[in-house]
Amino acid sequence: MTQTETTTEAAHRSGFACLVGRPNAGKSTLTNALVGEKVAIMSARPQTTRHTIRGIVHRPDAQLVLVDTPGLHRPRTLLGQRLNDLVRETLGEVDVIAFCLPADQKVGPGDRFIASQLAPLMTGRRAVPVVAVVTKADLVDRATLVEHLLAVQALAGEVDREWADIVPVSARDGYQVDELADVLVKHLPEGPELYPGGELTDEPEQVMVAELVREAALEGVRDELPHSLAVVVDEIVERPGSGDEKSGRPPLLDVRVDLYVERDSQKAIVIGRGGSRLRDVGTRARQGIERLLGARVYLDLHVKVARDWQRDPKQLRRLGF
Repeated sequence: MTQTETTTEAAHRSGFACLVGRPNAGKSTLTNALVGEKVAIMSARPQTTRHTIRGIVHRPDAQLVLVDTPGLHRPRTLLGQRLNDLVRETLGEVDVIAFCLPADQKVGPGDRFIASQLAPLMTGRRAVPVVAVVTKADLVDRATLVEHLLAVQALAGEVDREWADIVPVSARDGYQVDELADVLVKHLPEGPELYPGGELTDEPEQVMVAELVREAALEGVRDELPHSLAVVVDEIVERPGSGDEKSGRPPLLDVRVDLYVERDSQKAIVIGRGGSRLRDVGTRARQGIERLLGARVYLDLHVKVARDWQRDPKQLRRLGF
């Protein structure tokens, strides 16, 4: 290997960046914008994310693996505590942390709680750099954005730390998304690619299918439902004889999915009058699932009641938490 080849290889960076923030801070939307494809579900409801979704940004000079976590918050249920534990475990394993603070909401107790949780990670032998990312910059005017940036800077002083960088972004219109990627990459160690080129996420297909169904089910529902809804994929099987290689007709996949809620009243919300809402959920989810799997899909949805599952350790394990 020549000296030039050695230098080029050493300049390549790769590593993990964790997006953290209070619920509904725009982390999933930002993950999708950075990757360029939908790998994390989005909803206007807080606590939409239930798993750490890895999105992979491929560049000639770097491979940036994004870890989108559930929102870090003061937990009120066993599920909330387990989601927080998942975030903390993730934070200890990444190369850089992106702390998301939405521009359209003032810095508040939730942000201060997260800053206090991040502070210990920013010192010591393996100090993790924290980049403050002001999300949803498109929703405020310039004066408000400047005021918010100053408040974010002051937040670092409250925990006696300094942010590695502060970057305002808008995932909706692409404002400074590429610049944020540059900032995150500069904090990664030098190294080779961690995932094959073209791979956008390492999440199993069943997890992605479940997330797409849950996203569709969360659209336009009452505030009580999002925290109480869990989705489990029972099976994904190819229907025998449904595909035709010669004609290029893709196979038909039978996808059976169970949606769990905590009360009968919530079950009625998901199903809707005469099953109308569940049919709409199936239509929206199926489109995303077909794009994900590259095949025709027959989506079979079933709504079940698992009473108080958020507080029941046995049921949490059964539902994958």
